Amino acid sequence: MATLKEIKQRIVGVTNTQQITKAMKMVAAARLRKAQENIANAKPYSLKLADVLKHLIQSVGVDNNPLFKPREEIENVAIVLMTSDRGLCGGFNMNAIRETENLIKEEYKVQQANGKVHLYCIGKKGLDYFSSKEEYNVVSGYKGIFSKLKFDFAASLINELTTKFNSKEFDKVVIVSNEFRSVVKQVVVATQLLPIPKMEENDEESHKNVEYIYEPSQIEIVNALLPRHLKSQMWTLLLDSYAAELGARMTAMEMATENAKEMIKTLQVKYNKERQAAITTEILEIVSGANALRG
Repeated sequence: MATLKEIKQRIVGVTNTQQITKAMKMVAAARLRKAQENIANAKPYSLKLADVLKHLIQSVGVDNNPLFKPREEIENVAIVLMTSDRGLCGGFNMNAIRETENLIKEEYKVQQANGKVHLYCIGKKGLDYFSSKEEYNVVSGYKGIFSKLKFDFAASLINELTTKFNSKEFDKVVIVSNEFRSVVKQVVVATQLLPIPKMEENDEESHKNVEYIYEPSQIEIVNALLPRHLKSQMWTLLLDSYAAELGARMTAMEMATENAKEMIKTLQVKYNKERQAAITTEILEIVSGANALRG
């Protein structure tokens, strides 16, 4: 049975842990607000750029650009995995890692057997996991990206991926990341980056089409905008993943704080019971001793 001193020490320890988790929740909440602002600033540009490309592609088609052409045989696949550098964010990292493993086992089993699935791991957790397993081919790993997230990183990574796709080193590029829906909900998504999926306008957008005079030609404009579109897409996914990480950490720390609160209550009740039992035992000993003296 635990002594009163041991229970008291446990209460102090859990209280200190509660203070830490509460502080971490507040830090995550402050960073999340900034991350949401960054997403709100980036998405309008990304969506408008996609709309312009959809309109142009309807006129000129995609036959002239190799980034749209699917390969007849998919031999080499590049998977970009986004995780965090630190833990304490619930199932955020393992959900993305499991999705990547399932994707490889279900869709790229043959390529994996031939050693032709190439992993780009953004974030320490995903990098550590896949680097520790010999069956996976980790091409590049990036740590500390989200602490100082910059557009230049997204641009350089896209340049590398598109260069290797054009040179046929890669036949397909997929990004696995967490999409931020709300503070309590993050969804793992697998986004095909290359070849670029078919871009079609919906009925509402097609009715708004207006014929413009282009200078330079429409094809030249499409070829110039496509790299920007890919960089914008990668940047948005990075921002989304970071916001999802902060939301997951905020939720996890809130749950940890509540659990610590419940544990403190339980330990306090146990402490009071043990203290009462000790007092009762002392009283019984005193009474028994007094009775023995009288006898």
